[in-house]
Amino acid sequence: MAMHFIFSDEVVLLFDFWSVHSPTGMALSVLVILLLAVLYESIKVGKARLLYQALMNLSIPTSQQLIEETDQDSSSSDSLPVSRSPLRWFLCHFGQSLLHVAQVVVGYFMMLAVMSYNTWIFFGVVLGSGVGYYLAYPLLNMT
Repeated sequence: MAMHFIFSDEVVLLFDFWSVHSPTGMALSVLVILLLAVLYESIKVGKARLLYQALMNLSIPTSQQLIEETDQDSSSSDSLPVSRSPLRWFLCHFGQSLLHVAQVVVGYFMMLAVMSYNTWIFFGVVLGSGVGYYLAYPLLNMT
């Protein structure tokens, strides 16, 4: 196996069954790797957005909110208020953990694809990362 980048239309990517032996197969493989890189960037944005939403939903109450809640509690029945913050925090954290696992798996797949030392595959990862960043990061508009 060559330990330098080569331009070739023959490569084995990630698994033995993903063996490329033609220019058409290489073009399809580069497209799949490009989409994998776009997915990676999208997952990064999803994690950041989920974290932002979790922090906004679980923010520390202001003193005005505390006064309003106290007034509502005193006028309502004797039942204790039910707090959903721990459950919400757990669900947000669990969702972020799943997204993190997906991001790590996709990232390692891309790394292993680049380690095939095929220049076309490398270009697919770089171009996919750029396209993914361009498409996904405007979705972070959190205002």
